[in-house]
Amino acid sequence: MSSTERISDKGASATGSTALLAEFCASLRFDQLPTEVVAKAKASIVDTLGCCVFGASLASVGKVAAMAAAENAAPVATVFSLPLRTSAALAALVNGTSAHAFQFDEIHIESTLHPGSLALPAAFALAEAGHAVSGRDLIVAMAAASEIGIRIGLAARGGMFKSGFHNQGTTGVFVAAAAAARILRLDAGQTTHAFGIAGSQAAGLMAVQNGAMTKSFHCGRAAQGGVYAAQLAQLGYTGIADVLDGSYGTFFSAFLDDWSAPAMCEGLSSHWHMLRTGFKPAPAANGSITGMTAIDTIMREQGLSAADIERITAYVSDNTLHHCGWPYEPDRVQSVLTAQMSLRYGLAVMALDRTAGPAQFNEARLRDPNIMAIIDRIAIEHEPRFEGENGRYRVACRLVVECKGGARHETSVLYRKGSPEDPMSTDELSQKYERLMARSGRGRSRQIAQYISQLDHVGDLGELWRLLKFDDGASA
Repeated sequence: MSSTERISDKGASATGSTALLAEFCASLRFDQLPTEVVAKAKASIVDTLGCCVFGASLASVGKVAAMAAAENAAPVATVFSLPLRTSAALAALVNGTSAHAFQFDEIHIESTLHPGSLALPAAFALAEAGHAVSGRDLIVAMAAASEIGIRIGLAARGGMFKSGFHNQGTTGVFVAAAAAARILRLDAGQTTHAFGIAGSQAAGLMAVQNGAMTKSFHCGRAAQGGVYAAQLAQLGYTGIADVLDGSYGTFFSAFLDDWSAPAMCEGLSSHWHMLRTGFKPAPAANGSITGMTAIDTIMREQGLSAADIERITAYVSDNTLHHCGWPYEPDRVQSVLTAQMSLRYGLAVMALDRTAGPAQFNEARLRDPNIMAIIDRIAIEHEPRFEGENGRYRVACRLVVECKGGARHETSVLYRKGSPEDPMSTDELSQKYERLMARSGRGRSRQIAQYISQLDHVGDLGELWRLLKFDDGASA
């Protein structure tokens, strides 16, 4: 009996949520996917590739890529937009880091997870590295991985963040492991062990939100860890068989005091939580984006300029208060990420520029005196009515603007632009993608988008790998 057969026997004995999610991952077929799930998976791929390409231009990602290049690993997988081909695990590391590097990647609000930037790097790296898969296989991997990760995130009920952990690095390993397991065609028993191996690698401290480069590295390491987990499980390596169910030292019991086990498997295969994943219109924290929408609404409707504003008060959830409501202090600014994670900065720069894109979240603007002058007039307060409802109003904002002439204006934005309740239009998503893919050239970017739109009709993915090799075959 082979080691692979033995691990399958051991995995089959596992019970509970771990085993049920592993069975879902291993047995899911393309013809079981609702049409809207297929469309969401394709949109996720396009958006995530754009985030990867733009993220690869950042200095922080360049450092991770340089480290990967120095390993001189077998050049079997592409690092998008960089002249580097490396091992599947290292490609997943760099691409996962670049996908999350500019805070522009999709998000499922209630689970506080960016599934695409975890699933795609793992799935694409292994698929390109020689595992014969079709376009439909990629779509199933993206759908299964996203759904599994989101369900685990929902079970945490926001507790990871409250405990000071970053979901992208903790819950994220299961997304990547699921995607990798699908590409490697692991059975349910092997997938159970892949989850158990991945869970042991879960890590990520949320203090990175203050500006450390490490925030996006959490995503890259989770993607890499998922690849390792699936590869090891394929070889017969064992993990914690009940990693999502056990008591002492398992995933939930180690990270949290309270969680909802039923959330992981209720409606599995019939209810798709991934459909509530939304795309981001600005490269900033979600609570900041909602606040920026609120200030823009008031200023546009009332015909205000930044010079008219005396004071701004934002009333937000406890999550937003801790995630991006902290003081923005010039001497503590580490990087552009500090501004991206700051509600105060977002409100100030939107009041001044009336837009929020790469030009607003730029090194040259981090200590801009005009921005700092508005930040000094901003207060952030807790709004109790935004709590509960399973995190539905986690990024909501009630904004009050007091003007120098004495006028007072107020508005509430309950949902972030790009969320399921206020989705970005097809044109808005296309424009975002083209901006992010500018380095690739309009011709190539449109070819990639067109290819993904037909992905479920593609058997051989060779053309996709050619389009993603911006270096014309160079390797390191």
